[in-house]
Amino acid sequence: MVYLCLHGDTCLLHLDKIRKEFPVVDSITYLNHAACAPISTRVRTAMESLLKDHNENAAFNHGQWDSRIREVRELVSGFINASPEDIAFVKNTSEGISFVASGLPWQAGDNVVINTLEFPANVFPWLNLKHLGVETRFVEDRDGRVLTDDIRDAMDERTRVVAMSHIQYGNGYRCDIESVGSLCRDRDVVFVVDAIQSLGHINVDLAQTPVDILTGATYKWLMGPEGGGIFYCSPSIMDQIQLHEIGCNAMAEAGVYDTFAFELASDARRFECGTLNTIGIYGLGAALELLMEVGSDVIEDRLRLLSDTLIDGLERKGYRILSHRGENEWSGIVTFVSDRYPAEEIHQTIRENKIIEALRFGGIRVSPHFYNTEEEVLRVIDVLPDHG
Repeated sequence: MVYLCLHGDTCLLHLDKIRKEFPVVDSITYLNHAACAPISTRVRTAMESLLKDHNENAAFNHGQWDSRIREVRELVSGFINASPEDIAFVKNTSEGISFVASGLPWQAGDNVVINTLEFPANVFPWLNLKHLGVETRFVEDRDGRVLTDDIRDAMDERTRVVAMSHIQYGNGYRCDIESVGSLCRDRDVVFVVDAIQSLGHINVDLAQTPVDILTGATYKWLMGPEGGGIFYCSPSIMDQIQLHEIGCNAMAEAGVYDTFAFELASDARRFECGTLNTIGIYGLGAALELLMEVGSDVIEDRLRLLSDTLIDGLERKGYRILSHRGENEWSGIVTFVSDRYPAEEIHQTIRENKIIEALRFGGIRVSPHFYNTEEEVLRVIDVLPDHG
């Protein structure tokens, strides 16, 4: 059932129902989902239910916990349109990227292509390969854009990996992972996508997008708890990645403890070294169920409306927008600057009015989610100093 749509009194009632899931709206105007989102009441309830069971029954119901983990894996697979066998639960985005960076069979003279807009989580694991003689090549952004032609120009016969964020954290630029993925596929280059800023934000369909690795944490637009993430690995490259974290749960016969048959699981479970963050997975499951009830198309439409509303007000008040708004470039992240006032001063003014955003990309980054209202994003405009 879809609770939310964009127009009409009936839909406003549905929005009211959704907002009851987020008590944060009663105390502050929270517009910082690109950093760390609030969890919903149903996420909290799901996690508390596991704590209560563990507290009262120890591990007696562990079979039920395992069953829920399987259900949530299925939810993830439906959410990104991939096979559940190709999905592992990880601690965070950095762990997922590091599996690939540390696991591929590198040779001195190989190179990785990234870009200058990337968050450090998608930079440091590649720079760490320098001791192996692997070069990390930075493609310069063009006024906050990363162009496929520039990625192509940076590649050569020794390029092994292209790594890219689907949505850039600083200005919200949506990279063209379809064209870059096709380029990598044509050249037999591994394409790694950091999806922490797109999962739960815009539609991610791996059946339609040539991606080898996709990973992202759960605490931003997915609105799950911290300490969890998802990791997708294409079966075509799974055996290329040498594992450096090994445990019994990574084995084909997980749960068999009286023999030492070293045979890795044939699917992405091989990346799950040991005991999983079960309580985090419970929270993720509840978060995904909420997002899937609303629907990714509705969420995208809602974020377009909210971000357009914000930009219209900012421009009328004389602020300069750093976020690109082309049809295939836009996101719900809006970053702006003033040519008169320092960003730190504006940030302080906004925070004093109990509006939560972030300092990023040399300006102010605002990132509402679908449950926010137009009135909430316009509060930002109301408290900003005039340029007249």
